[in-house]
Amino acid sequence: MTILCVRFQLPPMYEAGLPRLLGVLEEFTPVVEVLPPDGALLDLRGAERYFGRGAVEFASLIRVRTLALYGIDCVIGAGPGPMLARMALRDAVPGAPRVVSEEPDAVTEFLAGRPVATLPGVGGATARTLGEYGLDTIGKVAAAPLSTLQRLTGVRPGRELREKASGIDRGRVVPNAASRSLATERPFPYDELDPARHRRALLSAAEELGTRLRSLEKVCRTLTLTVRYADRSATTRSRTLTEATAHSSTLTGTAYRMYEALGLQRARVRVIALRAEGLTPAAQASRQLTFDPVDEKVRRIEEVADRARAKFGPHVIGPGTLAA
Repeated sequence: MTILCVRFQLPPMYEAGLPRLLGVLEEFTPVVEVLPPDGALLDLRGAERYFGRGAVEFASLIRVRTLALYGIDCVIGAGPGPMLARMALRDAVPGAPRVVSEEPDAVTEFLAGRPVATLPGVGGATARTLGEYGLDTIGKVAAAPLSTLQRLTGVRPGRELREKASGIDRGRVVPNAASRSLATERPFPYDELDPARHRRALLSAAEELGTRLRSLEKVCRTLTLTVRYADRSATTRSRTLTEATAHSSTLTGTAYRMYEALGLQRARVRVIALRAEGLTPAAQASRQLTFDPVDEKVRRIEEVADRARAKFGPHVIGPGTLAA
């Protein structure tokens, strides 16, 4: 089993170009899972048998085609499962894919010396807890008794942590995952340092997402913020909402809190993007009723604004803060 993890080196307006690049990947296999904002996972099990090629050859073909057709370079990691492919991607550079063999010894060698925080699903708090007991590398976690890991992290998390540290990858590539999300972005014409302008971009993006969700009669469960900087690096944060919603003010407030939690100090921001994930039909969502007259008033204003946009266009009405 071979899984490729591809990350495209996209320019600031990356959301618009991603669907075309995904079309290139689908020429090799229909099993493609989108990893917003600039990546994808590919399951090549059938493609390897059909084309008679290996992971390195597929990686070279994908890079050549994206460069030739769209001028976009990419980095690629490969492994026997999605988790290992994502981790291999961190060691890859353009033109030199990182491939992890499915041989057990090769997987063990690849994982052994890496910090435990590099394992998917291991957050900062868990990594600190493990580090206090000397379990600061994946190899040490794999060698630790299961009972110790379960005592430190919990019964189920400890078992999953032990499996991941041992190279047991139970993940799979889920195609068409992009249909369960909506994204929008706000690029700046130059490197923007002003936090007030960052917040205006967040407000504009959240308003657009809310309007699009309501027009599709959808609600989202998770909001993801991506901040891309002048050096092409990026920070991504996700937050699960208290309840699934398409309410613009809730999305805006959540986006503001995620941005403030980043603690940016004169960061040179190039693009701010928001993605609504975990979309479900609004008719199936539950809503906690409140007696707050302000909340009810805001929701009624939203309904009127949505009708005006549907009749006269998307920019006919919006927050006064964005009028300037």
